[in-house]
Amino acid sequence: MSPRSLILILAASGFASTFSSRAVEPMVGIIARDLQSSPQTIALLSAAFALPFAFIQPVLGPVGDALGKERVMKVALVFLFLTLAGSIFAPNVETLFTLRIIAGVAAGGAVPLSIALIGDRVEVDQRQVALSRFLVAVIVGQLAGSAIAGLLAEMAGWRGVFGISTLMMAGALAATFLGFRGALPGGRLEARKVMQRYGDILSNPRALTLFGLVFVEAIAIFGIFPYVAPLLEERGGGGPAQAGFAIGGFAVGGLVYSALVTWMLRRLGIGRILLGGGFFAGAALVVLGLGGDWKLDAAALLLMGLGFYMLHNTFQAQVTEVAPGARASAVALHAFSFFCGQALGVVLMGLGLRTIGLTGATFVAALIIVGVGLTASFFLTRPAAQRAR
Repeated sequence: MSPRSLILILAASGFASTFSSRAVEPMVGIIARDLQSSPQTIALLSAAFALPFAFIQPVLGPVGDALGKERVMKVALVFLFLTLAGSIFAPNVETLFTLRIIAGVAAGGAVPLSIALIGDRVEVDQRQVALSRFLVAVIVGQLAGSAIAGLLAEMAGWRGVFGISTLMMAGALAATFLGFRGALPGGRLEARKVMQRYGDILSNPRALTLFGLVFVEAIAIFGIFPYVAPLLEERGGGGPAQAGFAIGGFAVGGLVYSALVTWMLRRLGIGRILLGGGFFAGAALVVLGLGGDWKLDAAALLLMGLGFYMLHNTFQAQVTEVAPGARASAVALHAFSFFCGQALGVVLMGLGLRTIGLTGATFVAALIIVGVGLTASFFLTRPAAQRAR
C-alpha cells in the first residue's frame, strides 16, 4: 500500500473521531440547559473523554504492537460507533458522562495507532510531512466539530449533532474495514515482552523529554477550550454558533501550518519551528485573556493553532523514532502524556478562572507554553551524545 493510500484510509477515522471529540465544547451551554445542569459540570465532559483516552494508551499500545495495529483499530472504531449512537438517546447527565468515558477509551485506538502506522510505513526523512498530511484530516475534524457543531446544535439540538457524528463514524468504519481487509494478523500478547518494551522506552532520555514536553504543552493549550462558549455567553460576546466559529479558528491555524510545514522545515529548521510555536501560542493566550468578542477570540485561536501544531507535529515525528521496534507503545505513552495534560488543564484552568480570573489564568498559561517552546528548542536540537549526558 502506498503512503498516499494509507493516509487516505487513516484520514477517515481521524476526521470522524476528532469531530466527535470536539463537537461537545461549543454545545456546553445547550446541553447544560437541556439536561438541567451547570455549564461547569458539562464542561467536564471534555475531561471525561480525555482521561480514559489517556489511561487506555498503555494498554492499546502494546496490544497494537503484538496483535496488529490495523486489527486493534477496527475493534476500537466499532465501540466508538456504538457509544456515539447511544449518546443520541442519553436521558441524563450521568448517562452522557458514562458514554463519553467509553467513547474516550474507544477513540484511544484511532489517532495514536494511525500515527504509529505512518511511522511503520513512511521513511523518517518524509515522516513529519506525511504526519502533517494526516493531521489535515484531524484538523478539519476539529474545525467541523468546533465550528459546525455549534451551528448545527442551534438548529437540530445536541442530539442531532451526535447523530451526525454517528453517521461519520459509520463511514470511517467502512473505509477502515475495506482498506485493511488484507492486513496480516499479528502475534501474541506476552506480558514479559510488554514490560521489556516499556522498560526500553522509559530508559531513553529523549523519550522522557518528549513525554514531559507534550504533557505540559497540553495543560497550557487545552485548558481554556471548554470555557470559551460559557465565557462568551457570560459577557454577551456570542452564543454557541459564535463560540464554535471562534474555537474553529484553532483548526484553521492547523491548516495554515500544514500548508507551510515543508517550507518551515527547509527554511527554518526544527529549533526555530519550536521557538516560534511557543511564542505564537503564548501570544494567543494573552489575547484570549483580554476578553473580547468572538472575532477576537477566533483570531487568537487561529494563532494558537499555528503555534500548537508547530510544536506538536514536531514532537509526534520525533516520538515515532525513539523505539522503532515498539512504535505503537512509544506513541501510546506519548498520547497518554498528552491527554493526561489535556484533562488536567481543564481542571486547572477552571481553578484559575475562579481564583485569579481570565486574564491571570491565560497569562500563566502563556508563560508556560513559551517555556515549552524554549525548552524543546534547546533539548531536541542537541547532538545525541550531549542528550545522553
